[in-house]
Amino acid sequence: MRIWSESFTEGGVIPPACAFAVIDPGSHVKLSSNRSPHLAWADVPDGAKSLVLICHDPDVPSVGDKVNQEGKTVPAALPRVDFFHWSLVDIPVCLESLAEGMFSDMVTPHGKTGPLVPFTIKNGTEHQLRQGLNDYTGWFAEDPTMAGEYYGYDGPCPPWNDERVHTYVFTLYALDIPRLPLVGRFTGAELRLAIRGHILDEACTFGVYSLNPAVAATLI
Repeated sequence: MRIWSESFTEGGVIPPACAFAVIDPGSHVKLSSNRSPHLAWADVPDGAKSLVLICHDPDVPSVGDKVNQEGKTVPAALPRVDFFHWSLVDIPVCLESLAEGMFSDMVTPHGKTGPLVPFTIKNGTEHQLRQGLNDYTGWFAEDPTMAGEYYGYDGPCPPWNDERVHTYVFTLYALDIPRLPLVGRFTGAELRLAIRGHILDEACTFGVYSLNPAVAATLI
């Protein structure tokens, strides 16, 4: 199975339009267009009954005491953890691509609604997709201007003082079941557990991003 994007080159920089935030000289960062990227795939295995898409960042600081703090940096050597940016499930196997901006366009304070996502396939067939909660739900939990349940895609917003480049991995899974046995709200971590034992094949692509001007300059 193969997956690729026309929004970014594999291993290249995620475009600012697909990020949650961009560099701002005056305030470090500002909100961006937050468009979900184009993704396409091929060679789905015979016997697959549905597809699942997960986007995660494995480079998130495990300790947040220096994150976005003036006069401090997040050292590259600090241990890192996963941060889920997108979980999309019950994708029909007849679908071969997702257009840029199809699942997110601009930042939605307090989060986009979910988990149900009405979706029309090219032949006019209505199909009910579901999206999980991304980890901005926890990140903004104590911010009254942004707190809420963040469903679907929300793009890169790594710490502006992080010495490490962040990697954004988009993984497509072909499953042997037509619908995930998850009910109601679910997280990326819960989705990973739910697909165990049902994966027929998987493929991934990735891009990188930084809001640290010194680091971002090395990516151009």
